[in-house]
Amino acid sequence: MKRLAMAVGIVLAAACAAWTAWGAAAPGADAPAPKPDKDGWYDLFNGKDLAGWKVSENPDTFRGEDGAIVAHGPRAHAFYVGPVADHDFKNFELQADVKTAPKANSGIYFHTAWQESGYPAKGHEAQVNNTHGDWRKTGSLYAVQDVKESPVKDGEWFHCEIAVRGKRIVLKVNGRVTADWTEPENYKHPDRPQRGLSHGTFALQGHDPESQVWFKNLRVRPLAD
Repeated sequence: MKRLAMAVGIVLAAACAAWTAWGAAAPGADAPAPKPDKDGWYDLFNGKDLAGWKVSENPDTFRGEDGAIVAHGPRAHAFYVGPVADHDFKNFELQADVKTAPKANSGIYFHTAWQESGYPAKGHEAQVNNTHGDWRKTGSLYAVQDVKESPVKDGEWFHCEIAVRGKRIVLKVNGRVTADWTEPENYKHPDRPQRGLSHGTFALQGHDPESQVWFKNLRVRPLAD
């Protein structure tokens, strides 16, 4: 009887360990690699759930719903950890359709890296904010080249584009250039010293419980270095 109990305990322990390991690797590790379309664009969101994404701090802030990634809840960031380019991008073009509720604040980070909590310290942020109290509005390259009046409205889908080629960053909203900036050598970001161009992944921002933002049609086209 003791031997049977011991055997059962060993099996259960092994099963628990396997389940834990699978759970730790689940966000993105087992997501099938998407194929690019004829123009080289890869989908980063499957239109259903957060496969390929990993959420910091407050995982319930993000969910997949009606073909979009929804950010609504306490501060959190959804980092892309999927198989496209092994979630490590240098030169690229990114596209996303975005919609905001009134007084929402959010953003799309790039050249960033996973962190457990806080606002991403690495990379740059393309601001999403039409009517939130922060004066830096949609289309801003946050705290670098800022837009004081949003070019779009809450409750309406708008199209965002981010392109990085070498040290040049170009942001567009509905096809209009809102930021075009080349990072100088030995650059120090005025807001967070670690921020700047290098390489890395993307992150979507859940800013606060009052903010609700939708993201869909998230696509990336990696470019040659």
